Amino acid sequence: MSRIEMAMEKAARLREEGAPREAAEGSGTTEVATAAPPGNATRVATAPPAVPPERVLMPRHPFLVNILDPHSPAAEEYRKLKSVLVKLTDGDRFKNSIMVTSSVPGEGKSLTALNLAASLAQGLDHTVLLVDADLRRPSLHKYLEIEQGPGLADILSGKAEIPDTIVQTGLGKLSLIRSGGHVENPVELFSSQKMRALVDELKNRYPDRYIIFDTPPLLPFAESRALANIVDGVLLVVMERLASEEEVLEAYESVKGPGLLGVVYNAACESGNDERYAYYKHYQGQGQ
Repeated sequence: MSRIEMAMEKAARLREEGAPREAAEGSGTTEVATAAPPGNATRVATAPPAVPPERVLMPRHPFLVNILDPHSPAAEEYRKLKSVLVKLTDGDRFKNSIMVTSSVPGEGKSLTALNLAASLAQGLDHTVLLVDADLRRPSLHKYLEIEQGPGLADILSGKAEIPDTIVQTGLGKLSLIRSGGHVENPVELFSSQKMRALVDELKNRYPDRYIIFDTPPLLPFAESRALANIVDGVLLVVMERLASEEEVLEAYESVKGPGLLGVVYNAACESGNDERYAYYKHYQGQGQ
């Protein structure tokens, strides 16, 4: 009997008995079977365990707009991105594993991943697991102002199990897996069957949950290209005037295909003229 069928049977039995819902074994997460929209497989609605007020994270970075200033224009742009992402991924097969990357360092991919994850986690329909897969320059724990600890590298190297690495942030329905311990060659981990098995495990454990991977830039390092072949979708962050046109094109070519969900144009000037759009007009002809 599958996990979903067991959940459905348990929910029906509890309704008949009038008993309260129990937490899912070993996860601290409430789990209730629900009917899916037409054309979708049955999903399991989940809710993260309650986080005591004193343990709710309180980050202060000013660019975490969806956490600190949810009514700002910038936060609204992330909600628009979230809406588009949900439409692209919520079809007959829920494409819930997404990686966020960029061409070169400094284009804002980590803040994009974090704000997008926070926006998704503030909604009613999904929980979100944010994974710091940038093992070379991890930053998510710094933005959220928590210590580094067991994380992705430790799972892949067999030093930790998934439940031991998940941090409940208390920020909506957002959980975090940090990058974990230092590794000499992340490419070997990302190219391994263990990485593929881990992504499958995270995808299928709670089918209502988005898994957002913050990954290294595409051009300096190879591991993001390996992960792009495993996840369901890729978001490419492009900061205005930072990467050259050639660099953006090379990054685009490395991940183009059905998995490329789109390009996030970051830090665009609010004032200016049409000249600033000419820099990337090359991509308009390619439907990007």
